[in-house]
Amino acid sequence: MTNVHTSIPSDLEAWIALAREVEPLFGPMAGDASFRAALKQAIQDEHAFCLRQEPDAPHKPLAGGIVISPDTNEIAWLAVSAASRGKGIGTALLGEALAHLTPQEAIVVQTFDGSVPEGQAARSLYARFGFVDLKHGGDNPAGLPTVIMERPATGNSA
Repeated sequence: MTNVHTSIPSDLEAWIALAREVEPLFGPMAGDASFRAALKQAIQDEHAFCLRQEPDAPHKPLAGGIVISPDTNEIAWLAVSAASRGKGIGTALLGEALAHLTPQEAIVVQTFDGSVPEGQAARSLYARFGFVDLKHGGDNPAGLPTVIMERPATGNSA
């Protein structure tokens, strides 16, 4: 499997294509100016990581991407393209993201509620990394129920 890369500005349109692909589950994003601006800022701040379907080809589709918010110690967005699911892409992306967050503090993510069949892979991925359900997260813009999951602080202050 290829390595996770810190996204670069020329990846933006590939990110938008990935967002467009997952809109049925996440809600409208690709045409939303605030989503585009936040994504552009995350790339600029080096808080967006991706795996490309073709290594070292920034103009090709993304296999997956993840955005973090170090300020709030959270996973802000994670998506894997349909063609790349089941290949360890989510695992690689989440591992990279966690390496850039603070394990001595709780790490949070909003993901699908257990009642959403299409969200089971994401829930399972987060659970493998130690995340547990914390509280109801409301419905996402696609109208699907979500939950806030938390990876408890490690307690280490190293």
